[in-house]
Amino acid sequence: MATIKNIAIGTGRRKTATARVFLRDGSGKIVVNGKDIAEYFASEEQVRTVHRPLLVTSNENKFDILINVVGGGLNGQAAACLHGVSRALLQIDPDSRASLKANGYLTRDSRMVERKKYGQRGARRRFQFSKR
Repeated sequence: MATIKNIAIGTGRRKTATARVFLRDGSGKIVVNGKDIAEYFASEEQVRTVHRPLLVTSNENKFDILINVVGGGLNGQAAACLHGVSRALLQIDPDSRASLKANGYLTRDSRMVERKKYGQRGARRRFQFSKR
């Protein structure tokens, strides 16, 4: 049995989602959590989000990509996958750094949901004030 060799590994994060990305030599097949990418993500926009770093570096059909993603919702997971794929591509070709950085794919989007505070209805929303 021949083992499949990972060329590069990248970790991507967004909100509470974390994606582990494994790049292998292949024909451009992307598998997310054991399913085909189009089958896993609900909208075409989310699929395009994951493909963006490949298009920018013109590596569309050079690698097979295996992604394990946990946490968050589908949009956060798609953005985490984008971040992980970008980091993995950077390991293979350090010259692609300029194009990936220019598009903002190497920056971890640090925006998180603000926690709910006690004595309030939400993070910032207060209960309705009553004078009497």
